Amino acid sequence: MAKEIKYGMVGGSLEAFIGEVHRKAIGFDTRVELVCGCFSSREEKNRLTAEAYGIAPERTYADYKAMAAAEAARPDGIDFVSVTTPNNTHYDICKAFLEAGIHVVCDKPLCFEVSEAEELVKLAEEKDLVFGVTYTYTGYTMVKVAREMILSGKLGEIVAVNAEYVQDWLLDELSAENRGKQKNDAVWRTDPAKSGISNSVGDIGTHMENMISYLTGLKIKRLLSTVNTYGRALDLNSNIIVEYENGVNGGYWCSQVAAGKLNGLIARVYGTEGAIEWEQHYPDYLKYTPKGGAVQILSRGTGYITEAAGAASRLPGGHPEGMYVAFANIYRNVVSTIIKKKAGLAPDPADLDFPSVREGLEGVKFVHAVISSAKADSSWIDM
Repeated sequence: MAKEIKYGMVGGSLEAFIGEVHRKAIGFDTRVELVCGCFSSREEKNRLTAEAYGIAPERTYADYKAMAAAEAARPDGIDFVSVTTPNNTHYDICKAFLEAGIHVVCDKPLCFEVSEAEELVKLAEEKDLVFGVTYTYTGYTMVKVAREMILSGKLGEIVAVNAEYVQDWLLDELSAENRGKQKNDAVWRTDPAKSGISNSVGDIGTHMENMISYLTGLKIKRLLSTVNTYGRALDLNSNIIVEYENGVNGGYWCSQVAAGKLNGLIARVYGTEGAIEWEQHYPDYLKYTPKGGAVQILSRGTGYITEAAGAASRLPGGHPEGMYVAFANIYRNVVSTIIKKKAGLAPDPADLDFPSVREGLEGVKFVHAVISSAKADSSWIDM
């Protein structure tokens, strides 16, 4: 049976981690088919990846510009492109596909410069194109449940926020004997030419900014920060105090040199009527504490979850869901939105529940504000 939506991918060769995650997540959706790609700038890698996924030779492209032009000209061209390349290429690739009139989903961060992000927002909106940015963790069911609880008033008025995203995978880079040596395959993230002005804030800190914004609807008014480079070119550890537009403060910590931490994204929101806490290592569970009551551990896929967002669950309770599902939930909503737009229908709020190019812009602004504050002796910087 013919698929409703056809997509292509830029980046994501067989050896690439995140590209494979994107493909597997999209594969959850029976409405979508991968039909073309430019998977690597290296001809052999590109060819082998295309063959592995049954891509026709004539739709295996040597570069993304040729792909955007050719697919836009085909009567059966792709509906959207998934961009899974290193950070320094996102802007140019996304711009090429937008200009070709093709919907885009891009891995985060959106790009390096605020002006570039603003241009992508303008292009997408002028051309009425769907543009998703894969801030993965908002795709988890219990994050969506927490958001609904907060926005429905279960926590009352928000009075404090705390978030952290800590890892230890760059800890070895701090030792003198390893200086200048590549100990990890992804140490390109510490290279300004490929990561821009920030490593840890751009890589994982933006997830905190996006998560708290998604959960609470709060927007950052200004922030101050410290960053630690330990003699390296880019930050490996950062502490950030934010002030939201309603005057509430929040504290963020991101690090890639925190021994014993693997992928520790945690979000905590405190209100006048209670609190919630969600941890990425245990994504099927949400800690909820009503004021004056006992701590409750809410589990995904159970009958007592009355929030409509619980419907995002794909498996019965007790059967763990993971990161692939979080990615898949984002793509499901992107695909549903594209299908409705093709049919001339207006997407509903559930369809539009995915991080958009505007959230991507906020992430770029956040990175620049954090680094600017640190360079200005931790001064307040307006967002």
